[in-house]
Amino acid sequence: MDAFLLQVLNGLDKGGAYALIALGLTLVFGTLGVVNFAHGALFMLGAFCAVSLQQLLTISKKIKDPSVTFFDAFKETPYMEIWFGDAGTAIISYSVPLSILLAIPVMLLVGLIMERGLIQFFYKRSHAEQILVTFGLAIVIQELIKVAFGANPIPQAAPPIFAGTAPVGHWIGLGDAVVYPWWRMIYLFFSGVVIFAVFAFLRYTTYGMVVRAGMADRETVGLLGINIQRRFTIVFGIAAVVAGLAGVMYTPILPPDYHLGMEFLVLSFVVVVVGGMGSLPGAVSAGFLLGILQSFASMNEVKNIFPGIDQIIIYLVAVVILLVLPRGLMGRKGVMES
Repeated sequence: MDAFLLQVLNGLDKGGAYALIALGLTLVFGTLGVVNFAHGALFMLGAFCAVSLQQLLTISKKIKDPSVTFFDAFKETPYMEIWFGDAGTAIISYSVPLSILLAIPVMLLVGLIMERGLIQFFYKRSHAEQILVTFGLAIVIQELIKVAFGANPIPQAAPPIFAGTAPVGHWIGLGDAVVYPWWRMIYLFFSGVVIFAVFAFLRYTTYGMVVRAGMADRETVGLLGINIQRRFTIVFGIAAVVAGLAGVMYTPILPPDYHLGMEFLVLSFVVVVVGGMGSLPGAVSAGFLLGILQSFASMNEVKNIFPGIDQIIIYLVAVVILLVLPRGLMGRKGVMES
């Protein structure tokens, strides 16, 4: 039971990342009809927003070390600690959650520039052309990150208060044997909040209702005098923000490097296809489902019987589901069908 619970939790937090990226992919496809293979790069850019803020906050200078009395010794001390003392140290330690404040405007701007500068010229092109151009854009962004930050992963620490483990077993009456990292619990909760916020925005706000109406019948909404294209552009920016926030909060779990986006993009695109192209509930459901399946497939007991199954389980499940349900779990009729 303990092992089962741990694998479920592992699957949920990994599925949270898949679901957030897939949510943005589906949002863009549902509104603009664009298959955006650069969406994984947006996840990576969000992660490097956290890296950038951490590096900015830890800019330091050499000052004399008062603990050394026999000779002059110097140590690197961040300006934040020099200027603000303990408050500066606390700010540095909370650099990852504080990066959200940086990532939101940066990712929104990146999304708007990407849509206006490139994506808008491929609305009426084939999906194959959209995939090629956005995949090329992803490679360009990846190489720019490599030049700016190097090729090695850059570890990011979670705030000290969340550095330990949560007594999950104690909470549900299974004793103290089952514990789980606090930050992974925070990430799972954060994923749920972002997903809820996106669905609430689309369902309960006037802006979101117009966007949903435009997704269903763009021409009719346009005839009502509403500039639906402008709203779709904003939605593209929102999708970029969602991917960026997912990347920011994932940095303490997986140190970011320049190919982080590619690692998640392929899996997340499979999630979108399994959930059903254009279906937001399908993308979220498939993200968590495949995350849990991948978690159980990574257990030693399973890998001893089926070596390498953890590397292909998502693709095997995708093949089976698409053979039975060609449109995916919740796909709509006519989407990507000739």
